Amino acid sequence: MNITPSCSRRSFIKTTGLALSAGMLSTASPLLAAGKKKTLVGCRDVHLKVAGLPDSWSSMKAVGAEAIEVCVELDLTCPLLFHPQRKYTLATPEGIRTLKDDLSASGCRIAAFMMGNRFDERLEEELECARRLIPAAQQLGVEIIRIDVVPRKLEGDQFLSFAIDTCKRLCALAEDSPIRYGVENHGKITNDPQFLDRLFDGVGSCRLGLTLDTANFYWWGHPVSELYPIYEKFAPRVVHTHCKSIGYPDDKKNVRREMGWEYGKYCCPIYEGDLDFARIVKILRKARYRGDLCVENESLGRFPENQRADILRREIALLKKLA
Repeated sequence: MNITPSCSRRSFIKTTGLALSAGMLSTASPLLAAGKKKTLVGCRDVHLKVAGLPDSWSSMKAVGAEAIEVCVELDLTCPLLFHPQRKYTLATPEGIRTLKDDLSASGCRIAAFMMGNRFDERLEEELECARRLIPAAQQLGVEIIRIDVVPRKLEGDQFLSFAIDTCKRLCALAEDSPIRYGVENHGKITNDPQFLDRLFDGVGSCRLGLTLDTANFYWWGHPVSELYPIYEKFAPRVVHTHCKSIGYPDDKKNVRREMGWEYGKYCCPIYEGDLDFARIVKILRKARYRGDLCVENESLGRFPENQRADILRREIALLKKLA
C-alpha cells in the first residue's frame, strides 16, 4: 500500500492496520507482510472463456493467472465468472460464502472488483452498490475496487466538481475498512493528467488511487515518449493495473494523435506492442507498488479462437518474468 501526499499519517496507519488484519483473517487475501508480498499476475475475468474450460477457476490455471479482476454489476452479481452448476453473486451471505469456498478450493484469488460506474446518471444506486460491495470484498480478502469516473451527462468543470464530491462520498463509505478505489484512466477525461491531478487534489484522500491502464494514455493521443513520465508521476497513486498495449506505425508513435486513432486496428498483445513493460514494472516497483499486474487484451477478438488462450498465456508469462 502506498502513502500518497494526500494521505495523513493517522489515516495511513489505520488503513494499513485494517489491511493487515484482513490479510491474516482471510485465506483468500493476497496481502502478505510488507516487503514480502508477491506480485500477483493475472487477467480480467472477461478473458477466461478463451481457455475453453467449464469454469473460471480451471481456466485461470490453464492460462497461468494467479489472480483476476472480477466485474460486479449494480445488483452485486458477477456475470463474467462462470461455473457449470452455479452463478456467482455478492448480494447474499450464501453467495459470498459460495464464492469464498470456490476460491479456497481452487487456490485462486481475486485481485480487485471492477465497477462499471455511471455516476452522473444513477449516483445513489452506484453509491448503494459500493456500500454493499465493501463488506463483501472484505470477507473475500479483496482490498481494491476499480471505478469508472466518466461523464455521461455532465461536462467540463461541472463534471469535475461532481466527480470530486462523488469520490469523497465513496471514500467516506470505506472509512473503516482497508478498501481503496482505483479510478481507471479511461475515456476522454481521465486520460488527461491535469484532470487526474485536480481530481486527486480535490478529493484529498489516500483511499482514492489509480487503476493504471497502460495503453489508455497512448490511446488518448499522448506520444509514446511522453507516457513514461506520466507513469512515473502517478505511480505512487497506482493501486491496480490494466496491462495492455498498442503497436502504432513508426510515424504515429511519437506524435500527438487524434483520440482513439485506429485503436481497433493496432491494439495488440503486450509482447508485440510499443509499450516497454520492463520499464513500466520498474517504475511501479520504484514507487513501492504492491498490487497486481492484470492483463486486459482488447485485440483477442481479431485472432482465431484456437490461438486466444495461448496469447493470453504468453502475456501472463511475460509479466511473471518481469514481476
